[in-house]
Amino acid sequence: MNERKTVSTGSPWEPLVGYSRAIRIGDRVEVAGTTAMRDGRVIGGSDAYEQAKAALTIIKESLEQLGASMADVVRTRMYVTDISQWEQIGRAHGEFFKDVRPVATMVEVKALIDPALLVEIEAEAVVKAADGR
Repeated sequence: MNERKTVSTGSPWEPLVGYSRAIRIGDRVEVAGTTAMRDGRVIGGSDAYEQAKAALTIIKESLEQLGASMADVVRTRMYVTDISQWEQIGRAHGEFFKDVRPVATMVEVKALIDPALLVEIEAEAVVKAADGR
């Protein structure tokens, strides 16, 4: 049976809503929608590029806590409040995934949980076995 491992980043919404930042079951790792919120403040202010980098850094840290890496990511989903900022958000995504090139989706949404947040990113990963399979 596959053991369930979870990661929490201490977000105030995790216990309130009842979710984990990331979960690993077997070779699959799912990372919940992640924003630039850390310790109750938004990293990057009103800069979509900086917010995307901060969210991707939190995703990277969460994956690593579960024995995965950004190289294991197969899909990302980006929710943005202003699609006209797609290039800045895409640039941050490309910096983290230029060699991995997971499938990716970016959609505009009306709002995120905090009005200061501009982007939320999800990730799915498949961890390779020690023998490379």
